[in-house]
Amino acid sequence: MGHDPSAPGAAQAAAVDFTEVQQRPQFKELRKRHRSFVFPMAVVFLLWYFLYVLLADYAHDFMSTPVFGNINIGLILGLLQFVSTFGITMWYVSYANKRLDPIAEELRNELEAEAPEVFHENGDNK
Repeated sequence: MGHDPSAPGAAQAAAVDFTEVQQRPQFKELRKRHRSFVFPMAVVFLLWYFLYVLLADYAHDFMSTPVFGNINIGLILGLLQFVSTFGITMWYVSYANKRLDPIAEELRNELEAEAPEVFHENGDNK
């Protein structure tokens, strides 16, 4: 569902200068907040993941150390990979709801008010 410049209403689509929107303080703050969470979290998770892979490849004795029954350290660390993925996801959702969504909603509302014909079919409000 690409953008067809020959479609009716395509001339109005130029009413929003998205390059200008990127220069707005709200957008810059939104981008800053997003990056301040995502980049460090990605680095931490990748380090944790590569640590697990390296331990699995080079520390066989350590990873095969039994904890209880047939459960060993390698299995526990492997399951913790899944737990940490879900934990990071839940943390991001909470962070986005509190710190990103209010700014994004405000910015979206401003853009829709400036050029409703771009965001709503036939210029109506939904």
